[in-house]
Amino acid sequence: MQKFLLIDDHVIVRTGIKLLIASIYIDSQIDEAKDGDSALALVNDNEYDFAMLDVLMPNTDSLALMETFKEKCPNLKVLVFSMNAEKVYAMRYLKAGAKGFVSKDAPMDEVRKAIDMVLNGKKYISEEMLSLLAEGKVDSANKNPFSLLSSREFEIVLMLLNGKTISGIAAELQLGISTIGTHKGRIFIKLKVNNLLELQDLANVHNL
Repeated sequence: MQKFLLIDDHVIVRTGIKLLIASIYIDSQIDEAKDGDSALALVNDNEYDFAMLDVLMPNTDSLALMETFKEKCPNLKVLVFSMNAEKVYAMRYLKAGAKGFVSKDAPMDEVRKAIDMVLNGKKYISEEMLSLLAEGKVDSANKNPFSLLSSREFEIVLMLLNGKTISGIAAELQLGISTIGTHKGRIFIKLKVNNLLELQDLANVHNL
């Protein structure tokens, strides 16, 4: 029996992927985790064959979690699944040990293909990612300054771009307002912007 672990804070996403996996692999165990802590608890008690990992979740550093998986369970095959731009994050996770990276915007057939390939010991990279790799546009701080940001910082950038306030972000991420303010300051320094308007302009340049 193959064991799957789905790590995503959205129930509807986990449910959809669970139904897809169950339809392909009849004899399987499929467990769910809403964040890094619950994922680690499950990994400590189970030996999984495959994990599907979201990049941005509350109270979770997904990249650090990926590195923990690599250390604790080196045989675990991880497919990263995210709404965010592959060109910003893909290479970081692949270098940390992930076997593939697929967008949540991808058609279901592509998601199915990615799961099958990773589970069978192959790597999965989308056609778009292959093109970006060939053109040298992936994970380059010179070409995409957003690649300088941590997972948490990028999450906060997305919230700022969506018009959320510091207090609103703090409430959603369950962090202190001062902590979010510190993150914002570091983000502005890394991206060399002075205000939200400049941040929006930079995001537009890099198609975020």
